[in-house]
Amino acid sequence: MKQFSKFVFICNVCFAIVVISRYVQFGNAIQKTEALGFQPIVSTIVILGYAAVCFNFIFLLTCLLVYLFKKTLPIPKWILIFNLILFFVALLYFLF
Repeated sequence: MKQFSKFVFICNVCFAIVVISRYVQFGNAIQKTEALGFQPIVSTIVILGYAAVCFNFIFLLTCLLVYLFKKTLPIPKWILIFNLILFFVALLYFLF
């Protein structure tokens, strides 16, 4: 569970990078420059960023099930709160 929470955290950070770089790309459209230059890294960040919603849903569902069975979560609370907040931000981003 700890490794999965760290992976979901990294995916959420990638999602934040994708959203921020998308707006930076629109700002640099006149100059025709890219915010991130190395294509394999950009592709990996985009894939992890967009997959963050699915991984985040699975992670939060697992945390809910562990909580319902009255077991303690082996992860820090700040990771859970961060992932929960970015899950709702990602839902709003994709729905609107």
